[in-house]
Amino acid sequence: MHTFYVHMVHYDYLIVGSGLFGATFAYHAKQAGKQCLVIDKRPHVGGNVYCEQIEGIHVHTYGAHIFHTANKDVWDFVNGLVPFNRYTNSPIANYKGELYNLPFNMNTFYQMWGVRTPEEAAARINEQIEDWKLKIGDREPANLEEQALLLVGRDIYEKLIKGYTEKQWGRPCTELPAFIIRRLPLRFVYDNNYFNDPYQGIPIGGYNMLIEKLLEGIDVRLNCDFFAERNELTALADTIVYTGPIDRFYDYRFGQLQYRTVRFETEVLDTPNRQGNAVINYTDRETPFTRIIEHKHFESFGQAVYDNPKTVVSREYSTEWQPGMEPYYPVNDARNTALYNQYKTLADAESNVLFGGRLAEYKYYDMAPTIERAMALAKERL
Repeated sequence: MHTFYVHMVHYDYLIVGSGLFGATFAYHAKQAGKQCLVIDKRPHVGGNVYCEQIEGIHVHTYGAHIFHTANKDVWDFVNGLVPFNRYTNSPIANYKGELYNLPFNMNTFYQMWGVRTPEEAAARINEQIEDWKLKIGDREPANLEEQALLLVGRDIYEKLIKGYTEKQWGRPCTELPAFIIRRLPLRFVYDNNYFNDPYQGIPIGGYNMLIEKLLEGIDVRLNCDFFAERNELTALADTIVYTGPIDRFYDYRFGQLQYRTVRFETEVLDTPNRQGNAVINYTDRETPFTRIIEHKHFESFGQAVYDNPKTVVSREYSTEWQPGMEPYYPVNDARNTALYNQYKTLADAESNVLFGGRLAEYKYYDMAPTIERAMALAKERL
């Protein structure tokens, strides 16, 4: 880990938050000859991609992060900083002890119904969809449940979508809006690769290596709460790049935006291999957690898994966000969208504050789009 030094100078940019957005913008600003100060209220850099080393394993402290993209410029950029491994995301669903491959593909359909050909699988799914179309008639689906049944039929919905989704959102699928599931990809091939993107992997040595490279040579101040020292910090720079919650920036003037958050239970086990896969989703409603992550499988493959006699697993529990918790997923319903748009109107009028990232834009960003967005902003402003 670098030792970061802060010099008492005037900066071109004060960057609030050292996650992927802030770190990427800082990197490009430095390349353009700008002076940056990056601050973070946490005791470490990296935001939610930060990894803690436990028993020689890089543990994704804030949940599993799997880098994937179709953007070759982004892929070349990150690989130019640190090499990535060949990890391929192939999660498994556990429904009351029954195991199914994800995403929904021929392996899934064989496990579900014993069908062996794409034609047989498509016929089974279409039969269930048509049954539901007869019941719903010509009207639009009224909720997530009706939307999912129109897309994949009852068997897949009941075993692999319903319980998991209700745990994620903390409410029945019949009370969730249909737009949450606009499409559910069905792949009629035997392929367990979750992502369609051609580029995928994990930084060799963990995500900390990537963040360290992005922030190399840049002044960083940790354990620094922007709102506790707002006036003093603002005076240090010409422009602020703000990546925190947009409603907090404006002191919740119009009210608080809502989020879902995640609680983790992490433990070290005296076995080299607990579940044989990095990600197993528990899709029944009765199991309280949504999934179990076994972190070593992100970076150890084949026989190498057994080189370390211990393993680290994390159980994830989706919960309603409360002040003081880490906000994860925006709740993009009508109420919150209208509220965010009020804050965005204020943000758009700022002359020396740039807003970017998951919290500042109240939008779920995966890692590659976060970097892409930060690169685009840097190109526009620098």
